Amino acid sequence: MSKILLALLLVALTVGSAWTFWSGNWWFVHPISEHGPKVDDQFNRTLVVVGFAFITCQLALAWAVFRYGRKGNERSKYTHGNNKLEAVWTVITAVVFVVVAVYGQIVWAGIHLNQPSDAEATNIEVVAQQFQWNFHYPGADGVTGKTNTKFINDGSLNFVGVDPDDPNGKDDIQISTLVVPEKRPVALRIRSKDVIHSLFVPALRIKQDAVPGMNVRIHFKATEVGKYEIACAELCGSLHFNMKTFLLVLPQEDYDALTAMTPEKYKERLGQLMERYEVNSSKVIAAN
Repeated sequence: MSKILLALLLVALTVGSAWTFWSGNWWFVHPISEHGPKVDDQFNRTLVVVGFAFITCQLALAWAVFRYGRKGNERSKYTHGNNKLEAVWTVITAVVFVVVAVYGQIVWAGIHLNQPSDAEATNIEVVAQQFQWNFHYPGADGVTGKTNTKFINDGSLNFVGVDPDDPNGKDDIQISTLVVPEKRPVALRIRSKDVIHSLFVPALRIKQDAVPGMNVRIHFKATEVGKYEIACAELCGSLHFNMKTFLLVLPQEDYDALTAMTPEKYKERLGQLMERYEVNSSKVIAAN
């Protein structure tokens, strides 16, 4: 391949790679959490920095191939480089990445150091297992029943191990759908029964591992009513691809009415609410 064709190929690959990002055809789904836009802003800042470095380096490589490509039997010349120039671009690179890292830590701290208390949040237990998500709600009394692994019995649909002798657990609800109120703080306590899973809700900009033996608390505030996809983002077995479900964000009045129902009526009403919403690849919209 001639040096001209190789240089043109490098330019074409660089432009094509940049276009996949800037065209917007392959991008994140619409953020529906309070912290989602902050995560996107930090991602975009990082993308601009690394994108500028990538494009500049690739175009410089193409120019070097075109300008200094081998001519006949000519041999290349060795150079020791320029220490001052190397020091300058090393310092500039370090400053840029330190600034980006500081911005990232500010975003991280804003999310993780401002957690709502249990009294302020809607508390939901999340138990992962091969190959389904289980969400445990307190029921109409507002008190979550005690759980113990010795009571886990998938055959009787006690996936999270609610103590059958605890009166607070009599009206508890165990379902495979995450249901939360709109514009209210929500706290999830995530654990796993078997292997490592990862709760991934792209629209919330949340991805948190569920690790056996650990009880991990995360929080968020959903800002838009709708139905959104949930997936497992950790390869957890042969049916990992099938470990998916939905997040349903409801207006406060609908959520309150739902949580006041008995477990049987709760599940019946949830089915009706799930049918009211449909998922769009970029933004969730209400069907009626």
